[in-house]
Amino acid sequence: MSEDVIFSPLAWRNLQVKNRLFRSNISGRFDNEDGSLTQTRINWECQFARGGVGAIVSSFVPVQMEGRIIAGYATIHRDDFIPLWQRLGEAVHRFDCKYILQLSHSGRQMDLPGVHNQHRRSLSSTDHQESLHGFLCRAMSEHEIERTVQAFADGAWRAREAGLDGVELHAANGYLFTQFLSSAINDRRDRYGGSLANRARFLLEVIRAIRERVGPDFHLQVKISAVDHNDILPWERKGNTLAESLQVCRWVETAGADALHVSVGSLFPHPLNPPGDFAFDTIASTYDAMLSAGTNTFRNYLLFRYSSLRWIFRWLWSRHQRGHAVEGVSLDEARAVRQAVDIPVISTGGYQRASLVREAIASGACDAVSSARALIANPDLPKQWQVGQDEPARPCTFCNKCLLNAPKNPLGCYELSRFDGDHERMIATLMSIYDTRPELRLPSVPPAQNP
Repeated sequence: MSEDVIFSPLAWRNLQVKNRLFRSNISGRFDNEDGSLTQTRINWECQFARGGVGAIVSSFVPVQMEGRIIAGYATIHRDDFIPLWQRLGEAVHRFDCKYILQLSHSGRQMDLPGVHNQHRRSLSSTDHQESLHGFLCRAMSEHEIERTVQAFADGAWRAREAGLDGVELHAANGYLFTQFLSSAINDRRDRYGGSLANRARFLLEVIRAIRERVGPDFHLQVKISAVDHNDILPWERKGNTLAESLQVCRWVETAGADALHVSVGSLFPHPLNPPGDFAFDTIASTYDAMLSAGTNTFRNYLLFRYSSLRWIFRWLWSRHQRGHAVEGVSLDEARAVRQAVDIPVISTGGYQRASLVREAIASGACDAVSSARALIANPDLPKQWQVGQDEPARPCTFCNKCLLNAPKNPLGCYELSRFDGDHERMIATLMSIYDTRPELRLPSVPPAQNP
């Protein structure tokens, strides 16, 4: 066993992991329109398993088609998808890596509705549109909440049946759970709105329903935004405080969660999630894919497209970033959660330097860290740390071009400086996960009819 705390195994109640670095959830359009996953997704996930991470938290996996953020992401809403997820799990397990399925629902934060959700308002805790893009929505009825609770429980059951290692509820970053939890978003007057206990009711009902469906021995963790920071636009309210989130974390633990994954921010993207640069030239070339998705998208497109207007968005974005580090941006919040609960805590936030991760774990701020962009840039980051490098020779620049390309283009690293300005080499790297060589199947033809 290595003496390095990063590579010391984790032995949690229902999950054992070989080291303390998780690949955090990050989404790309790898999959089919009907929600079935593809060989490309298996190729994508295996590059991180091969690179040495202890566990992978899948990208955003909706439990219902109406909960997608973008069409082309795999879902877990059908029983006949279980064998597909089973194959993915088998592939990742070959590298001694765990696979945790992130069960999700977009709520009103639906970027590209696709054919299933076109021309209808998404479900949310509220009738008020999403603040940044202006996505329209309507408040869920209690019957719709009940149906969604069951969908999460069924999704967890399918993950267990597929032989995956656990599930994570995505209750952070503005998606449906956040829309119920946040005091800045949830304006309901029934038993799911008002007090903190009422706003947390939906999340706690889902945890209990999952425990009832899969029992106590299947790993269940919850990703939560410790602070909302909802006032990206100055006229919006700030939302939940750290103290409120700590209480929610205690309730989550009592309800049956095995671990907490700590982030910040009540929408996505957010200045603090992921922190770093904002590549206007990139977003100006991809955001047009979202023009019809929200009532504020044309306004935003003009702010991105014309250099004379960019200062407005830059000011709104950067004022929340002042005083915050990029790496470990929410480590202080993770430390507070760790002190408030008795279950393990994962801290997310652009971790790329081994020294910072060692310090975070050794100090007791968290039990593990998760990272996405740093691993996209260097999927073998754990191996580089293991041979003594503090950070990669070609580190992630936190330009966020990977994220800003997502509405139109494949997920991957678009920072040309990391490829010595060689555009063809960058494209070849992006395309490497499409090396599928599938066996094409021809449809059957009915026998010829006698004249």
